[in-house]
Parts: sequence; C-alpha cells; structure tokens
Amino acid sequence: MDEPTATLTSRESGRLFGILRGLRERGVAIVYISHHLQEVLELADRVTVLRNGRSVVSRPMAGVTAPDLVRAMVGRDLAQEYPPLPERAEGKEALRVTGLRVSGFEGPLSFSVRAGEVVGFAGLVGAGRTEAMRAIFGADTALAGTIELHGRKVRIRHPKDAVRHGISLLTEDRKSQGLVLDLPISANVTLAKLRGALLSFKRERALAQQLGSRLHLRSAGVTQHVRTLSGGNQQKVVLAKWLNAGSDVLIVDEPTRGIDVGAKYEIHELLLGLAAEGKALLVVSSDLPELMGICDRILVFSRGKIAGEVARAGFDAEHILTLAYSGYLKNGEKP
Repeated sequence: MDEPTATLTSRESGRLFGILRGLRERGVAIVYISHHLQEVLELADRVTVLRNGRSVVSRPMAGVTAPDLVRAMVGRDLAQEYPPLPERAEGKEALRVTGLRVSGFEGPLSFSVRAGEVVGFAGLVGAGRTEAMRAIFGADTALAGTIELHGRKVRIRHPKDAVRHGISLLTEDRKSQGLVLDLPISANVTLAKLRGALLSFKRERALAQQLGSRLHLRSAGVTQHVRTLSGGNQQKVVLAKWLNAGSDVLIVDEPTRGIDVGAKYEIHELLLGLAAEGKALLVVSSDLPELMGICDRILVFSRGKIAGEVARAGFDAEHILTLAYSGYLKNGEKP
C-alpha cells in the first residue's frame, strides 16, 4: 500500500488501520509505504528506511522513535519538525475575495490575505478548498464574486489573467498540472513567463541555475528532465517557475504531499521565506499539523462554506476538526 491515507480524513484513516490490523491477524503480509511517521509507528512490526535509493535502516519497530526515523531518512538530526516562523511586519491587504461562488458548493466565500501572511485552508476532502483556489486562479469558472488585488478590483477569467496580475497556483497534482515531465528543468522554470517569439537557451539555463541555487534544488543539472527528480525537487521546480513569473500572491495546494520529511522541512522553509519577503500565501493542506506548523491563521472549510477562522494563538486540532465536520452534522451531533 503506497501512501494509502494521502487523501483520507483522520476518521477514515482510523477505519483503514482497523482493517489492516484485521488482515494482519488473518496472516496477510502488508507492505506499507508512508511519509507519515506516526502511521509507521502505529502500524508496523518492522521498518525499512530508504534514502537516495538505498536501504539505510531495516529493523524491528521495538524501541524505534520518530526522531530515529527522521534521522535515518534525512541523514542528520532535525531540531524541530517545522522551521521557526520569521519575524514579519504586518503588510497591507494583498488579496480580498468577496462573495465567491463555485459550481457544486453552496458558498459564498469571503476572506482576505495580507502581504507577508501565511493563511491556511483546512477542511475535509471535498469541502471545496481546491475548487475555490482554482476559481481564484481562473482555472475553474466562478459563478459569482469579486477579487481585489492591492485594493483594486480585477477580473480573472483565465489562468493567464491571474499570472498577469501576479497570482500563482501550485496545484495539488504537480505531475499532471504543474510540470511538463518530459521537458528539462530549465524549460519548466520559464514556462509561466515566456515573452516574445525568440528564446535564448543560454539565458534560460542561467536563470534556472540561479533559481535552482536559491531553492537548493538537487539535480544533475538544469538540462535534467523533471520526470527523473524526486517529489521534493519537482515541487521546487514548480516554485521556481512561479518565482520567475514574479507572483505576489501564491496559492499552494498540498505543498508537501508525497514528499519525504527532509524535503518537507525545506519546502516549509522556502514558503516561510517567501512570506518574509512580503508574498501573500494561501496554503491548502489535508495535513492539519502542517497548517498549524507554518500558518498565521487557518480558515476552516465545511461543505463549501467557511465554518470558522482560528488565529495562531488559538490553534487546537480538536476545535479545527469540529469546525471541519460541522457542515455535515445535524444539530447536536458530534463528529
């Protein structure tokens, strides 16, 4: 089973774990692949850690801790799971969405994000988070609503309008929607900002090398095809593409899905670094600890509506999950 809980809620994951334990008791052998260390600690009898294509640890789970696994996966100690939040002055409002309605969801949705702020969007799978972000970017059609950038109303009917106005979208499926896998790194980096009829391959490669160095991209060179990169390095190529496009507002959907713990830390560092530079970040994630680790506040979606907003000082997993389930429950019913 390869990342079986990637799109499951915590309740659904719990049900899956019960099924797996039942299969184990019946004598079924299970190979379970996951980047979620807690799942490995909870389920596995033995663990094998792969790093750079090699087996670095293979042992029974007795006595194994999460820091042991992190050390084996990364090759070094990580002092903490998430980078420290950088010092940032409160910026001016960068994006305001008012009365947004998306097909298939009740809505309407209204919220704003300031420059230098990281705002998270939590909720169950199918709650409408991705659909709302795609509508803001012009990838899906909004049925109603207005979008303001830096206090000025803009009309976004197509992704090219969003890019022109400085909005970018790191899609939840980077392989099919964020990258051209059979093109080299250099070509992917410049895709969102091609100007004119002529392209200098020399300048393109130099730009890709510059951005790759900034993002600590690990590759055999900028002519390497993106398909051959690890998930974390593929995500860095997508980030490089939008940095090259000069975006002020970055919408990031599932930024670390399918990425190992070491690359995860680096992606979080990069996102927080962009916020420190004054970028406005909207982060959608099914990984609640991730949102609580890097966001300034979290908006909780439930059945196509924003069920509540939680400031960093009040982050509490149980409260956020209660909000996420609220639109699906009858009055008085508990999640």
